[in-house]
Amino acid sequence: MKLRFLVSCLAVSCLALVLINPAAHAQDNPSQVTPSTANDISVGSTDVGLYVNPVGVHITNSQADSGTFAFLGDNTTARWFVGANIGGYINFFHNPKYDAGIDIRDSIVSANNAKLNSFLVGARIIAKPIAEKFKPYLQLSVGVGSSKPPTSPIKLNRFQYGIFGGLDYTLAKHVDFRAFELGYGAVSTINSGNFGGAVSFPNSRLFSISSGLVFRVP
Repeated sequence: MKLRFLVSCLAVSCLALVLINPAAHAQDNPSQVTPSTANDISVGSTDVGLYVNPVGVHITNSQADSGTFAFLGDNTTARWFVGANIGGYINFFHNPKYDAGIDIRDSIVSANNAKLNSFLVGARIIAKPIAEKFKPYLQLSVGVGSSKPPTSPIKLNRFQYGIFGGLDYTLAKHVDFRAFELGYGAVSTINSGNFGGAVSFPNSRLFSISSGLVFRVP
């Protein structure tokens, strides 16, 4: 929890500095701004989005585990987990061709009584709408993955990363339909090697797919 709090505070602090300093510089040097091609750093009425969307994550490991701490189950190398992505984004950098910002999310999934909770902070880039209402985006996220095996309450926290790409479609002024989001990442999930086992295990690979609604805050 402390690590999540520190990551969130760092992200907010960095965002505040980005919003304040360039804006002040632009005001001091108005002659340097070309209206038709200028980059803009600001937060508009539709630059903040919130979402709670269902997600499926296919978790694989090249090496099977067994025993109390086998995250995927005894002698199992792959399993689908289901749950929800809970998060939001803020776009603060605007270019004639794209927008950029940060995304903060908590992904909670489970299967076979095992659980994975992923807290991620990422940089995102969004292409300007194509075909009027379609907005493709790409983001790179890092954070902490907390895994719990099926038959033990013990949890293991490890570094996690993920690359996500998706497509949002504007339904209304403040509502987008997230047609899809695909993700790929990795995290070291709990295993018998963490507790005196003779074998060390590689990172688990995560392939995710999600869809749902995004509510853009006025």
